[in-house]
Amino acid sequence: MDDDLDRALDAVGPRLRALRRERETTLADLAAATGISVSTLSRLESGSRRPTLELLLPLARAHGVTLDELVGAPPTGDPRIHLRPVTRHGMTMLPLTRRPGGIQAYKLVIPAGGRPAEPTPQTHEGYEWVYVLNGRLRLVLGEHDLVLTPGEAAEFDTRVPHWFGPADAEAVEFLSLFGAQGERAHLRARPRDPARS
Repeated sequence: MDDDLDRALDAVGPRLRALRRERETTLADLAAATGISVSTLSRLESGSRRPTLELLLPLARAHGVTLDELVGAPPTGDPRIHLRPVTRHGMTMLPLTRRPGGIQAYKLVIPAGGRPAEPTPQTHEGYEWVYVLNGRLRLVLGEHDLVLTPGEAAEFDTRVPHWFGPADAEAVEFLSLFGAQGERAHLRARPRDPARS
């Protein structure tokens, strides 16, 4: 068992390097996206630093892969990682972007009965924008308890306590844009047509 763990951890460095090079990202860019120093990232990639959960979690998020994909060697020996849905806290999340840093896009699906009805708001660094595709999304945001329907969107600072869940017994699908360091989406709106006012 220890040998398997050692082999898995030894494979992380080359996989991290392959992911970064595939995305044409520098160590400095990755350091900015994860908050991990360039020297630590370099030592992880070379295998001279043993990966820990605290280091792997932000790296998995930055690369748009699951922790399992980052640690588990693909059966073909191919170091490239392919985006796959991840299910957490009763939600299925499909990463839609692959490049580290900047705004990350996800499609989230909450099946009927997939999350507890009792909100458990969380906070973290960043800024988020959500857009409902199907169903009715309940968004608890600070003191507000909102229901978003298809075609509606919300944007907020994720340092405000927030929670998502279905507003009723039906499933919900929505898109999420997330900026880890508080980046905000740049929205353009067409000017209102004065003839229609």
